[in-house]
Amino acid sequence: MSATIDDVTVAAVVLAASVESALADADGVARVRRIADTAWAGGALPIVVVAPDPDGRVAAALAGAPVTLAEPAPAEGGPVGQICRGIDVAAAEVRETSGALVWPARMCWVGAETVTSLLEAHGGVLRTILRPAYRDEPGWPAVVPLSELEALRALPAGLMPGELIAVLTEHGAVAARSIELGDPGTTIDGSTSRADLPPYEGPPEPAARHEHEWGAPAADQPDDAPVPGPTIARYPSAG
Repeated sequence: MSATIDDVTVAAVVLAASVESALADADGVARVRRIADTAWAGGALPIVVVAPDPDGRVAAALAGAPVTLAEPAPAEGGPVGQICRGIDVAAAEVRETSGALVWPARMCWVGAETVTSLLEAHGGVLRTILRPAYRDEPGWPAVVPLSELEALRALPAGLMPGELIAVLTEHGAVAARSIELGDPGTTIDGSTSRADLPPYEGPPEPAARHEHEWGAPAADQPDDAPVPGPTIARYPSAG
């Protein structure tokens, strides 16, 4: 029996290798803030940003967003260590999490409709890696099932995110599927301005509509209520 967006939980794991990549401008806001807002609007939960933040500027950019800011894993673990770090934090927050959107911070133009479409697709293929495509080119974020976390954790530290996906799916070891969603932001990163993106062609009509009400509690807050900062997840000490 297939699942739907109503009975699966897919996290967003946003990966920024540096403070600069986290805070780079995306139409007037920091990239990680724009991505967090998009992930939330599209239905991802929980949202974890893995980024260094020695002076608190990343946390400040995320103030008011329903986000956990996770201290990165040791650098020698490579990209796979950072991805697993984010997934571990997400799974600890919501034990029902069945997948994670692995989302490089440079991919800041993805639309909320794309997130929703990926979540809906994941509900029907819980053990399949899903990637959005734009004009037949696979892009980001990729949905990685938590069932494949240990296989991911065992991969070499030197592989980049795209290479990690390729190795996981090599020779059919893990099922994979690309979904044409018509969103240029899935393949074109923040080095291109939003105004210069090619046309958004839109995803297919969702199989089931889903209305999110998560903003309702925030609407009940008084206008002068203090803006909360993100939850901070420290990396576990060796001891």
